[in-house]
Amino acid sequence: MKIFKFLVVPIVVLGLIGYGIYYFGTNWASEKLMDEMTSELETSGQMEEIKQVIESDPELQSFIEEAKNAETSELPFTTKEEATRALINKIGISELNEIRVQAQEGTASKEEILQEVQSKLTEEEMLALKVIAYKELYGN
Repeated sequence: MKIFKFLVVPIVVLGLIGYGIYYFGTNWASEKLMDEMTSELETSGQMEEIKQVIESDPELQSFIEEAKNAETSELPFTTKEEATRALINKIGISELNEIRVQAQEGTASKEEILQEVQSKLTEEEMLALKVIAYKELYGN
C-alpha cells in the first residue's frame, strides 16, 4: 500500500504540473503573439492599410460583414487571447508562423490561406474569429 501511495501521488502531482505548464505556456505564447502582431501592425501603419484592403475587396468585406450580425453569446471564444490560444491548439505555432510569412511575402493567395485555416476550425470558431477581427478593425 505504501508503494502504491508513493507511486500514485508523484504521478498525479507531475500530471498536474505538466497540465499547468501546458495551460499557462499556451496562454503566455498566445498573449506574446498577439501583443507582437498588434504592435507591429500599429507601428508600421499597416492597420489602416489592412482596413483599406478589406474595404476595397468585396470578398473580404463580406467575410468580415458576417461578424456584424453574429450572435456572440454562443461563440466558442470572444477575446483575442482566447482566439490565439484556440489557433495555437488547433493549428500550431509553427504553422501559424508559416501562414503569416506566406501572407506577408505573397506566396499564398488569400483563398489558400482561408481554406487552410477553415479546414482546421469549426464554423463557430471561424465566426468567432470574424467577430474578433471586426471588433479589432472597427472598434465595436
